[in-house]
Amino acid sequence: MPKVAYSEEERERIRNRLVAVGLELMAGQGIQHTTVEQIYKKVGISRTFFYSFFPTKEDLIVETLYLQQPKVIAYAQKLMADPALSWRDGVRQFLHSCCYGEKNGIAVLNIEEQRQIFKRLSKKNYKIFREKQAYLFGTILKIFGIRADEACVNLFINLSLAVMVVSRAIPDTLPLFVPEAADETVNFQINTIVDALETLKEQKPLLDKT
Repeated sequence: MPKVAYSEEERERIRNRLVAVGLELMAGQGIQHTTVEQIYKKVGISRTFFYSFFPTKEDLIVETLYLQQPKVIAYAQKLMADPALSWRDGVRQFLHSCCYGEKNGIAVLNIEEQRQIFKRLSKKNYKIFREKQAYLFGTILKIFGIRADEACVNLFINLSLAVMVVSRAIPDTLPLFVPEAADETVNFQINTIVDALETLKEQKPLLDKT
């Protein structure tokens, strides 16, 4: 007979496994191409049991993004520590890897996924999401040698998400954009962001305590 009762410890272990498997699949094949069925089958539970942990796919996606944060931070640190890369090249490679997420093992949201997640977040969870988002981008700025005050973090979030959205939206979500120039557009945006960050690095260096 199938097991119908689980201890809190067992449920927590299964939940953690669902998030880990979800991240593994989403980072490898893209969030939009990862289904709930793929996740719960790989974990070895039923569809009904899956939904006792996460009412929607979006609820799971939020948890996978939180789990991914240390990996993204470690990747930025690795690039900045690479003696073969200049500062500009390291920052550029980081942004490029995020734009083409699944090619580099990073789960990245498209426009529709952002909308769906926003709809699912309560006021409390939205606040938590924003705090974790600010922590992630602020930490990355510090790794880049830039003082992460609120204005810098907010600007970096918007600039980064803007180029990631564009890279994933042409041509399906932004059909009037020219698809043949998509990669060049993304590269231009990335270079512009790197220029802006370099200016911030000069104006607000990490060690500047004023």
